[in-house]
Amino acid sequence: MELAKMIDHTNLKAFATEADIEKLCGEAREYGFASVCVNPAYVALASELLEGSGVKVCTVVGFPLGQNTVAAKVFEARDAIENGATEIDYVLNVPRLKAKDLYYIENEMAAIVDLCHENGAETKVIFENCYLDNEDIENAARVALKVKPDFIKTSTGFGTGGATVEDVRLMKSVVGDEVKIKAAGGIRDKETALAMIEAGAERLGCSAGVQIVK
Repeated sequence: MELAKMIDHTNLKAFATEADIEKLCGEAREYGFASVCVNPAYVALASELLEGSGVKVCTVVGFPLGQNTVAAKVFEARDAIENGATEIDYVLNVPRLKAKDLYYIENEMAAIVDLCHENGAETKVIFENCYLDNEDIENAARVALKVKPDFIKTSTGFGTGGATVEDVRLMKSVVGDEVKIKAAGGIRDKETALAMIEAGAERLGCSAGVQIVK
């Protein structure tokens, strides 16, 4: 296992500058991270900086609240892909999930996953587990089992809590090996990173990627 290859090297800060993104991409090249994860406004820049490096460009959609319409999320994902993104992390509609409107959750997921897969991009569905109970998490994971995004993801890192080992285990118990899991939010050291992987995560979202691999 090469830990760096499992990390999305992330800077989603509201005040991130072009220089910050250049630094992020330089580190991603140096350490061989799976991707950089940046806000949509920086996708084109990151794509240019990482051309030929083998490091993917990931961005976020409907971020961080997930309260956009399906059409808006699809437009945002398409725009990001046109700008060079090869991975899309979108936030599902938490109130709809908590209301058990699983038809809505499935329709939204399918619209974004289909768009991404038609354009050669991977999709990660952000559950934002800090606002969910176990039944909500299981319901969302069952929808994912049907729709088949590439990953389901624990958190945005902007909610009231981040990834937990317990949540990763719960998600894994539903999807097994059919859908991969990304743990994100609060992963700041190697011990936590390895615990998430042991629980079933195959990708980690970290702003502390360099510190972790060092």
